[in-house]
Amino acid sequence: MKSISLYDRTYAFNGVYIMLMTNRLQMLYFFIILPMYLIHPYMIWGIIVVGILSQLNLILLSKWFQSEYSKKGYQGFIELIGKPMVRFISVLGLFFILLKLIVIVLGYAEIVEQFIFPSMNSKWLILMILLVCFYVASKGMEKTIGFAVIAFFCTAWLILLFYIFFLPTNASVYDLYPLIPFDWPDGSWKSLLLIWSSLSGPEYLICLASWLKPNQNFLKYLSFANAMTILEYLLIFIASLLFFGADYLSFSKFPIVHMARYLQFPIIERIDIILISILLFNAIFAGALFLLYFYGGLKIAASKLNKQSSKVGFYACFIIIFICLYLSDEWLSQFGMEQSVLLNIQIWSGALTYLLVPSFLFSAMKRKGREKT
Repeated sequence: MKSISLYDRTYAFNGVYIMLMTNRLQMLYFFIILPMYLIHPYMIWGIIVVGILSQLNLILLSKWFQSEYSKKGYQGFIELIGKPMVRFISVLGLFFILLKLIVIVLGYAEIVEQFIFPSMNSKWLILMILLVCFYVASKGMEKTIGFAVIAFFCTAWLILLFYIFFLPTNASVYDLYPLIPFDWPDGSWKSLLLIWSSLSGPEYLICLASWLKPNQNFLKYLSFANAMTILEYLLIFIASLLFFGADYLSFSKFPIVHMARYLQFPIIERIDIILISILLFNAIFAGALFLLYFYGGLKIAASKLNKQSSKVGFYACFIIIFICLYLSDEWLSQFGMEQSVLLNIQIWSGALTYLLVPSFLFSAMKRKGREKT
């Protein structure tokens, strides 16, 4: 059984990488559909309020990165909560990681199928996206972390394409009214939950602390990333309101992509195809990261983390994930169900992990500190 080096640590990354990874994990599939669920102009305040709550959550997360336990990696978790609890959380985490992978890959595959290859079988699209993620993941955790830089600089500038929707000839400020609701609709809490779940992702970076340089101001980098994400959410949502209007925004499943179809440049046509193709860089980064997490979680659950990673085990991990993706896609199409079923599950699971992981680690460190004293 030939071994491979997936989790070797030969280089320490600075806090800029945490900033880039946090921002890109918060700008995954959800931001493409976010305006369709927010609809009302006063949800601008919802984005800001939830963004502030996210910042408070990141303060707790930064405590973990600054602790001595995080620098020890797996042994730090053992010292903090014990080996049985680590194994239990790893088994539980496999479900959340797999669900997030399924939603990301199926979501982007659906976009590619609808706007670029409408006659292509979705199973082939799923396989191709997963193969690229697998290739990046096979280069190891260090290369995957470095790929975050490529994902950021390839995708972060795309928000500038939507400047035209803010120009007076194309926009009306009346589309942003009312900014203060006369009555609070019953389903608005779901929109706030979606924003909170969309901001999830940084909690998965807790396992990467041993790859980072110690004694950094992690709160500063996490705060920059969160602020960038909130700004991008606001610009995307306001542009969608100005383009569609609140009355028609809910009828567009992928409002960001539909808006890109109306962009016109003298030389380049079909901006939406270019937009989708570039956004896949972000999906590939996230997919590769979660592939490595899934394989690492399986090894922890089986108490084989100290053993060298093997190609057979990594390939088996890939096959398991592809089977789950295939069955999920087949199940949704066979029963005539849309991906919104999995999407709703991911909204709740993402909101749950983002809320509980930082607070659980913070509470465990406080308890451990009291025990030592």
